[in-house]
Amino acid sequence: MARNKEPVVEDSFSKINRVKPATNALFIVILTLFAVTTVLPVILVFSISITTPESLTANGFQLFPSEISFTSYQSLFKTGSQLLDSYKITVIVAVVSTFLGVMMMAMYAFVLAQKRFSCKKFYTFIPFFTMLFSGGLVPSYIINVNVLHLYDTIWILILTSLVSPFNIVVLRTFINSTIPEEMMDAAQIDGANEFTVFNRIVLPLGVAGLATIALFLFVGKWNEWFTAMLYIENPKLIPVQTMLERIQKKIDFIRNNSSYANTPDGMTLLKSMPTEQTRMAILIISIFPILCAYPFFQKYFIHGLTVGSVKG
Repeated sequence: MARNKEPVVEDSFSKINRVKPATNALFIVILTLFAVTTVLPVILVFSISITTPESLTANGFQLFPSEISFTSYQSLFKTGSQLLDSYKITVIVAVVSTFLGVMMMAMYAFVLAQKRFSCKKFYTFIPFFTMLFSGGLVPSYIINVNVLHLYDTIWILILTSLVSPFNIVVLRTFINSTIPEEMMDAAQIDGANEFTVFNRIVLPLGVAGLATIALFLFVGKWNEWFTAMLYIENPKLIPVQTMLERIQKKIDFIRNNSSYANTPDGMTLLKSMPTEQTRMAILIISIFPILCAYPFFQKYFIHGLTVGSVKG
């Protein structure tokens, strides 16, 4: 005789987290609108960069340009080495800062994830305290310039904002959530020291969390401009974002001082300024690496963000 199948009882947790079709459709609409509002500015900037100056003057900003020209991109590669130097220094700073920052925060989080660490509470309080209180801009400037002597050097761009307390907490939670403590204990019983456990177990199994933090750090370093504005004078060390900010400030100064624009010096400075199309072309070139890097991090980004966000 065939047995009667017992009815499957759905637990309360699944009932709470089950999304209704109407709610799911609403989320899809909201996320679609959010995606459109995110993509449209990028398309508009690219459209301006390939629009002819005559069409831009006559028709203004258009999502689909009536006259297309790539002279702005051609002029960028024919000009001096400032853009190339800025692009090179931005790539170096972003890559080196991301590697050093991820490794330092991963090692710190690995230590905090060890339950047997006797000073765990003290070293957890240190980064948490910096999240609540900061010395401010003036003490930081004095330390960086007078004590560390980092003024007008590439290290001021790399070492600042290298460690984030929030990212340390996320990595610590990720290690506790995804890597069993018994696995690390078994490795130490077999004779592995702390560095071996970190290199052979934590790093390979924590790729998703590390890739998520690496993406955050890389994007932050790539878009950072304020540090170079304060500490950098050497033109060869100016990042792309700072170069764009300085160009915009010069243009705003000329526009806000019409009397200066009519002087010989003002007219000379105005002629040396890049056009609207050229500035948009520089902006497209500056965000292009981020657009290319995100698809490679996407599969790690979603998994690392969801697992690391569970506070344990």
